[in-house]
Amino acid sequence: MNTVIEVRDLSKTFTLHQQNGVVLKVLRGLNFSVRSGECLVLHGQSGAGKSTLLRTLYGNYLPAGGSIGLQHDGGWVELVGAEPRAVLEVRRRTLGYVSQFLRVIPRVSSLEVVMEPALARGWSRPQARQRAEALLTRLNIPARLWQLAPGTFSGGEQQRINIARGFMVAWPILLLDEPTASLDETNRQVVLELIEEAKAADSAVIGIFHDRTAREAVADRHLDMTPLDLTAKELLQC
Repeated sequence: MNTVIEVRDLSKTFTLHQQNGVVLKVLRGLNFSVRSGECLVLHGQSGAGKSTLLRTLYGNYLPAGGSIGLQHDGGWVELVGAEPRAVLEVRRRTLGYVSQFLRVIPRVSSLEVVMEPALARGWSRPQARQRAEALLTRLNIPARLWQLAPGTFSGGEQQRINIARGFMVAWPILLLDEPTASLDETNRQVVLELIEEAKAADSAVIGIFHDRTAREAVADRHLDMTPLDLTAKELLQC
């Protein structure tokens, strides 16, 4: 197994302009690496910055300092300070992310939402459709719902659409933010199986799992995180 993502001295702050410019230190001096086929679980109490770390790795948040290096197209790429076009290309082929919430264009069918990552990589529509239908079936989304927009679904159904989309293609690096939340035991087990299959296919997984059973089932290592600012939990959803 080779190292595919390496984080060095990573920090993240938030300036609360509506709170007299208070600066919150959420991440400071984080150092870790993850190898292909390995799952690193982020561990710590609410407010420790776990979701903030995933969003920073994905490029949704700009870090205050440090380095995020990853393997992309056979070479190392530095994401901190990278051009937006370069970040988008990394997201298209190397860095997958299953967030806590599904954000989609209204009135686009669930099947199209799930297929999109594969179509963006140049898959044929029949090939993408076959994979999407298999995932939706496996995650117990009835076929009669596939042509409906996911915005009409329950929270648990939306999360399963989100998961199907996230596992639609193989990702060298996959970020997971509580993928088993809002799921019943049957679907939780399906998600754990998908994670194990991704690891077997050499994906490096970085995840948050508040469900202890799920965490212990997939974790190879833990990264312990503690809050830097006690007010962060109150003022930010970290």
